[in-house]
Amino acid sequence: IDPVRYISNRSSGKMGYAIAEAALEAGHDVILISGPVNIDPPQHAKFVSVSSSDEMFDAVNQDADKCDVCVLCAAVADYKPAAVSSTKIKKRDKRISLELIRTRDILDSLGHRQDRRFLVVGFAAETNDVEQNAMQKLRDKNCDVMIANDVSSANSGMESDANELTVLFQNGERQKISRAPKKNIARELVKIFQILQQKRLTKKM
Repeated sequence: IDPVRYISNRSSGKMGYAIAEAALEAGHDVILISGPVNIDPPQHAKFVSVSSSDEMFDAVNQDADKCDVCVLCAAVADYKPAAVSSTKIKKRDKRISLELIRTRDILDSLGHRQDRRFLVVGFAAETNDVEQNAMQKLRDKNCDVMIANDVSSANSGMESDANELTVLFQNGERQKISRAPKKNIARELVKIFQILQQKRLTKKM
């Protein structure tokens, strides 16, 4: 908005960092592209720090073709200010209006990339009709997998150290992962990604 104010959300980054750690544990090379969070990045990951949705879009699209699986779980803003003030906005008026415009859709850009050779995994943070909305997002963005996350629960999701998820696949199948520490859930997700990637490679043979 101005040099001291910005639009953010409650996402802590814990789930994404846990997935990066789990992938490293499983022996994979990891590129971790992250916005500002209060977590130290995994030691052996290639770490790319970004501070805006535009920087995230550019970084992800630059590195995507180097990957077998792209997991997009960052809670990137859907909207941004149409104009950013170069100086701090002073508290003079009782009310001000802020015009917002859509940010570039990272998940959509990867899902619909021509001749992509990587799996695209998206996250859907929802508060109602969770699985229905997540499945619609999977189809709209042309993802291979969509992970539905009910963020209305106080005991899981954003800011929490635990989570419970439903993994949705293109063929309509779904797999529930019961509430557990995010590190444990991350390991389960990495196993799922490995199986999908192996099936993908087998089809090409």
